[in-house]
Amino acid sequence: MSENEKILIFDTTLRDGEQSAGIGLTKSEKIEIAHQLKALNVDIIEAGFPASSPGDFESVAQIAKEIKGPTIAALARCIPSDIEAAWGAIKNAESPRIHVFINSSDIQIINQLKKNREDVLNMAVYCVEQAKKYCDDIEFSPMDASRTDMDFLYQLIEATVKAGATTINIPDTVGYTMPWEFKKRIEDVINNVPNMDKVITSVHCHNDLGLAVSNSLAAITAGARQIEGCINGLGERAGNAALEEVIMAIDTREDLLNVSTGINTKQIYKTSRLVSDITGFPVQPNKAIVGANAFRHASGIHQDGVLKAKSTFEIMDPESIGLSGNSLVLSKLSGRAGLKSRLEDLGYELTKEELDKTFEEFKKLADKKKEVINQDLEILMSDQKRSERSENKYELISVEIESGSEKQPTANIKIKNNSSNKIESSTSSGTGPVDAIYKAIDNLIDIKVTLNEWRIEAVTEGIDAIGDAIVRLESDDSNVIGRGSDTDILVSSAKAYIDGLNKLIIN
Repeated sequence: MSENEKILIFDTTLRDGEQSAGIGLTKSEKIEIAHQLKALNVDIIEAGFPASSPGDFESVAQIAKEIKGPTIAALARCIPSDIEAAWGAIKNAESPRIHVFINSSDIQIINQLKKNREDVLNMAVYCVEQAKKYCDDIEFSPMDASRTDMDFLYQLIEATVKAGATTINIPDTVGYTMPWEFKKRIEDVINNVPNMDKVITSVHCHNDLGLAVSNSLAAITAGARQIEGCINGLGERAGNAALEEVIMAIDTREDLLNVSTGINTKQIYKTSRLVSDITGFPVQPNKAIVGANAFRHASGIHQDGVLKAKSTFEIMDPESIGLSGNSLVLSKLSGRAGLKSRLEDLGYELTKEELDKTFEEFKKLADKKKEVINQDLEILMSDQKRSERSENKYELISVEIESGSEKQPTANIKIKNNSSNKIESSTSSGTGPVDAIYKAIDNLIDIKVTLNEWRIEAVTEGIDAIGDAIVRLESDDSNVIGRGSDTDILVSSAKAYIDGLNKLIIN
């Protein structure tokens, strides 16, 4: 292996990541994530599965038009109409790719497809050939390759390479293999299938046994040159390989792996935060690379070592993933210059108009808190982004609650209807204050909706911490996530509910 061979990073957050149970992204949210993935400098963005729904087709098509630089891929089953839909969505991309897949293990061929190996082989070859008529860049994935008979896997890959596939992806679809086992499987494919030196070998690992990143890195040592995964490890069931972990493992152990990526690692934290904010999936505090505790030291021995030399207990520089070490204190006395400087440290470039708007919201927050820290500013920016990406018909004006241990909670809500420019109010009682708030909102916004989840998380430490409310709403076939933040958790709960309702109106 030559030094510093490039590993291509294939991001499937917008396709496999969105398949995480409970995630439902709007078109504008997908486009915003795609722009951030471009800033991260990933090589390939799998924008979606166009044949799955008209909404996904439109999202993929818009991403293909807007995002220049990365290859834009669309997923397709080995069904002719899927291939046509995939091409229809990505045909305007600067660099398009059609990603074709089919079940390859006997357990899936027999039980899911109700076919035989010969059928699968013929379908795969036919659809790769069909895709090749539209597009030069074709990726083929034999699904459940880690449980597929090796002789059939060789046969299937050889035939699809001959049919025109330029990338062969070996998925550990159910997260079944051990790293040493997966490494050997990749080596065997590369060494036993003709013309593998003329295509890119890729892997797509799931995390059912917690081994997705380990298997991805093992595949690199076997010769794989494309790694597929999701930001924050999102994806079906237990998720996919967490790309931020794969990327920083390569970056940190370049001496051992002798490979590198073209990733702008200083965009990692910002990308992780955006994906978490939009999907409503929080990052666990002890999550590698991007967790809140990833660079925090509680043990006295560790603290002593880090104070003397960071390298004693830190193998990565926090600034390498975009975490600012700026200790400038912000308060209600801080001016625009101090706020602008801190936001720039956090990676936010604002126009004068945007800064003015942010400064107003910052002052409101600073009036409630003695000090405003980085996490507070990130929540502030997230709130503004949510407002920008949603064409909000309704806006929360005020929340008033009467509640107590011996009093039925009652909520009075005032909402502005931006379509009519009128402020409307409603009062309702409930089993608790949040129930009362949501019933009052329902009186003003007439949408039949099911609340599947409500939760509050403290963004920062301390009694004056911002509470981040997250709700999951369902209406007909639409599932959305609403979020809202405030130092008052009842206000944040109202904001989150209205945010979700606004998204349902758009959908």
